[in-house]
Amino acid sequence: MQVTPRSRLQIRLQNILFVVLFLAVIGLLAWLSLQYKYESDWTASGRHTLSEATVKLLERMDDPIEIIAFARSGNMVSTRRNIADMLDRYRQHKDDIRVRYINPDTAPDKTREYNISVDGELVVTYNGRSEHVRHLNEESLTNTLQQLLRSGEKHLVFISGHGERQPRGQANHDYGQFTRHLHSKGIKTSSLKLSDNPEIPTDTAALIIAGPQLDYLPGEVAIIREYVRQGGNLLWLHDPGKLYGLQPLLEELGLRFVEGTIVDPSTRMLGIEDPTFAVVADYSDSDHPVTRDFRFMTLFPRAMGIEVRQDSEFQATPFLQTVPRSWAETGPLDGVIDYDPGEDTAGPLNIGIALSREPADEETEPASAGQRIAVLGDGDFLSNAYLGNQGNQDLGYNLINWLSHDDRFIDIPARTAPDTDLNLDSTTWSILGLLFLFGLPLLLLGYGLYIWWQRRKP
Repeated sequence: MQVTPRSRLQIRLQNILFVVLFLAVIGLLAWLSLQYKYESDWTASGRHTLSEATVKLLERMDDPIEIIAFARSGNMVSTRRNIADMLDRYRQHKDDIRVRYINPDTAPDKTREYNISVDGELVVTYNGRSEHVRHLNEESLTNTLQQLLRSGEKHLVFISGHGERQPRGQANHDYGQFTRHLHSKGIKTSSLKLSDNPEIPTDTAALIIAGPQLDYLPGEVAIIREYVRQGGNLLWLHDPGKLYGLQPLLEELGLRFVEGTIVDPSTRMLGIEDPTFAVVADYSDSDHPVTRDFRFMTLFPRAMGIEVRQDSEFQATPFLQTVPRSWAETGPLDGVIDYDPGEDTAGPLNIGIALSREPADEETEPASAGQRIAVLGDGDFLSNAYLGNQGNQDLGYNLINWLSHDDRFIDIPARTAPDTDLNLDSTTWSILGLLFLFGLPLLLLGYGLYIWWQRRKP
């Protein structure tokens, strides 16, 4: 091709036109990026996306949320930027979240007024109530929002003094992990010895009997029965075995426990060798709020069946039921365990029964304040040893919300954020350390020597 002044001009014009069009496309893309926004979370655990629990909670918050963020400006990794990034995810589901930033260095009076202790602390206000968030993560902020949304402080009272499971205990059979979770949601717990204080606090949202090991005194049983007669809410977690003097309470509720321990052969398919573990995976037969739309399997070690008597004064709703292949074994629980039609009770068996009763005087008490009672034939499922199995924690949380008349929290999952921790054993950590400390450097060194050798060849 012959190069002429005209061809040079054409090439120059083509280059100029290409640059102009390229810059126009870049400008158009920049404008579109300001008008539209698209985000995609590709992390395996979805750590940059709000959890289902948080989204459902925000849908129930009708009023605006006000947040004051005490954060210094000018940091190399700006705390304000981290706060803004997290709150932007909340704004995608609730657009009336108002945020105001205050620099604690330039506003010491405000810092003292709000009792701020750390950089990046948030003061969250909803419907005139305020709480502090000192750890910048989804779990802390969502738990705080749940506390603000609750209709007042909820107080659970655990009966103690008879070898019951301790609400703050750390033993495998205690409930320390579960109550810590409840505290983060704004639900308080305490213990009560009826022998020391024969009065149940008036602010009790629910009284809890959790697996006693010693007999109750007749006077103590009378106090609990009177509490039930007066419309108090009750959660009774009973393990297979003796009633320890609580037979009058059982009759008061119109229930009876099925003799024996539930045996569930289907647990072998899940790799559980102990047949006394009962699994509940199907809740379709129950239309109770506690298990309605419940999607998680629940595990019950050494459970007992429950039956409703015909003379019960309560509206009884079974909400946990074993598989038809199960039965209540009355014989020894070792060796080969077989169903005996003459001695054992065939399944399906009820593990959980919900009782409700409207107040006798509806003129003085609204129907929404009706009495709620839940009786379960197992107390281990909420213990420290078994709380993390499948949906046990979610079921316990649903139970407490239902008993406390906080129905709007029932279908919110207990876990408010994905797990972002990587837990590996010591052997795996050692292998990874050796790989990065010696493996990669040796690999790079070998590759460098190979290239050097190849270049030396003629």
